[in-house]
Amino acid sequence: MQARRASPASRKKEYAMTHHSAEHRSQAMNDCILACQQCEATCLETINYCLGEGGEHADPQHITLMSACADICDTCARTMLRGAEVHTVVCNACAEVCRQCAASCERMGDDAEVKRCAEACRGCAEACAAM
Repeated sequence: MQARRASPASRKKEYAMTHHSAEHRSQAMNDCILACQQCEATCLETINYCLGEGGEHADPQHITLMSACADICDTCARTMLRGAEVHTVVCNACAEVCRQCAASCERMGDDAEVKRCAEACRGCAEACAAM
């Protein structure tokens, strides 16, 4: 016996019921999504800057950490945008990676570009920890 497949109309209704838009999310989650997106962009921009600066800025561990931070921020934002219940697990991981990235950036001293990255990472870590 074959199982009945859902009709396109019933699938559309199912998707409509699970739609997760900004109006359906808490303000804290919307703020966290924005913080993750901003942190991802800032990390990617800072990677390019640091590679151009060279020296300690281009240390492979520092660049790899900023890259991992950008990746987890993207994953975190997408998880919340999808309305996945596992977002709290991803947010906890994102908060930790962001804290470590901020600390790595702060070790670069008074460089304004890297400080901007550290600030974005700290803000994202705080927003993710609140989730």
